[in-house]
Amino acid sequence: MKCSKQILHALQAQANSARAAGQQRFFKTGPGEYAHGDKFLGLTLPQTRALAKKWAAQADEEDLKSLFKSPWHEARAAAVLLLVEQFEKSKTAVEKKKVFDFYVAHLPQCNNWDLIDISVYKIIGAYLYGQKDRRLFYRLAHSHNLWEQRAAIVGTMYLVKRGDFAVTLDLARQFCSHPHELIHKATGWLLREVGKKDEAILCAFLDENYFRMPRTMLRYGVERLPAEKKRLYMAK
Repeated sequence: MKCSKQILHALQAQANSARAAGQQRFFKTGPGEYAHGDKFLGLTLPQTRALAKKWAAQADEEDLKSLFKSPWHEARAAAVLLLVEQFEKSKTAVEKKKVFDFYVAHLPQCNNWDLIDISVYKIIGAYLYGQKDRRLFYRLAHSHNLWEQRAAIVGTMYLVKRGDFAVTLDLARQFCSHPHELIHKATGWLLREVGKKDEAILCAFLDENYFRMPRTMLRYGVERLPAEKKRLYMAK
């Protein structure tokens, strides 16, 4: 039996229909919503993560492709978590590049915000942090795929945590005119992370751009500022 089949069996064995019904609503799977048609088994993230840790050493690219093609959300979550495990355990630059390339090729199949958020900065962010060429962030930002656009900004989390803000701020300027709330939330979140590292840099960005920022992006961005500064930016 292929590893992917064993993972799917293990996922299905832990299915919880009541939790799945709530996840269907929370992750917007109804007609016309951004995840229309996605299906959930009802597992928690820790349950899926535990399976990824168990099978990371055995899963090959065919297993991962099979999981990415699954209609079950948790199978795709297992795929990205497996890749995170494999990337972090890779001992050579060649091995890391192989995982990175595979992940980038399958980004469109990471078709909900949680799949992006639990993996992209740990693979794309971690890989590009050590590279001079960071054009991939900008290529993803200009994609017509919503999930690749979210990957662009969330992927910079790895850089932000290490005090490297330039790409994040560039993309935040671009995304001020983005129409989708999922991008507003993600961009505001990353700006908040910038502020946690350097409040002055965040405030300089806000002073320059607050009047262009969607309300949700601004609210997320100022969340950790002192109460008076937060009030002033929101009042503006």
